[in-house]
Amino acid sequence: MLDAICLFDDSNPVTYSVFKFQKLSDLDIEKYRQALVCPACAGKAYYRKASKDGKAACFGSRYHNADCREFKPSAAKEREELHAIEVNQLLVDSDAMIIDFSRQPSQSKARLIKSELAKNELGKHESANEDISQKAKSASASQSVSQSTSQLTSESAALSGHEANARSDAQQATPSKRIAKEGLEKLLNSLMRGSELAESDLWVYTDDKYRWRAKNLFVNFADAEPTENGSPRMYWGTVSHIDKEQLWLNPADTKEVGIPIDKIAEPLKQRFGLNERRDFEGAAIILFGKCFWNKAKTRKIIQLWNNDLNRVFISKSEEN
Repeated sequence: MLDAICLFDDSNPVTYSVFKFQKLSDLDIEKYRQALVCPACAGKAYYRKASKDGKAACFGSRYHNADCREFKPSAAKEREELHAIEVNQLLVDSDAMIIDFSRQPSQSKARLIKSELAKNELGKHESANEDISQKAKSASASQSVSQSTSQLTSESAALSGHEANARSDAQQATPSKRIAKEGLEKLLNSLMRGSELAESDLWVYTDDKYRWRAKNLFVNFADAEPTENGSPRMYWGTVSHIDKEQLWLNPADTKEVGIPIDKIAEPLKQRFGLNERRDFEGAAIILFGKCFWNKAKTRKIIQLWNNDLNRVFISKSEEN
């Protein structure tokens, strides 16, 4: 995106070209960057500074409408859409879902993009297209079979030791009960592409002890509110930017929330390939954590649960 509309002053929206925006003072950039929207579809937008290796500054959005002229399909976006379809099907086929926080991405982003580009080349040939489609269907079918058979046995046994409500669920875990198991990557991708997960009544287990209705568990940053007794939730959305000291993540979805990373900054950057501040800008993120007010009650804090890196996933933006 070469242009974005700034709604910092609702009564006086201003359209900035990326060239004009990058010439603003650092103070103004920090002030306006969380008020940017796409000029075509009004989807929440972000600003990325120029990189050290010569990549130009740009605007981008993870919230484009599918028919937006600024929306540019890519291998990663296609993967997100596939994950949204798979999760929506999971909601239909499953009675419950367990979040596997230990599950790692199936392959690195670089390998993914390279693989998808190769598929696109093969896509010029009809036979290759059919082969790719069959592989996708086979993978989905294989996963469904695995979730409804082998996982059923092991997860039913795990659920048998739960507290009252979970124990009741375990007793109902008969061979006909279908329990899915998914990692954070697919859940985040599906939420970013508009899956129905955040509105679903599906029971979701965050460990062997606690379960939640999906609609009460998955919370966009814009809707985050401090919970009673610090009860955790799965918070998700996009990152606007990281502060200069790299101690806080600032969600693009709201100006009222901050995510402290001072105790995990370096391992977090290494884990998700966030080599410079620019890499955080426009990144999608999901984390299991608790929301509470700061001491002055001027800002909501979302703290990663036990600072456990297995309970957070970040997907960098593909924009230039």
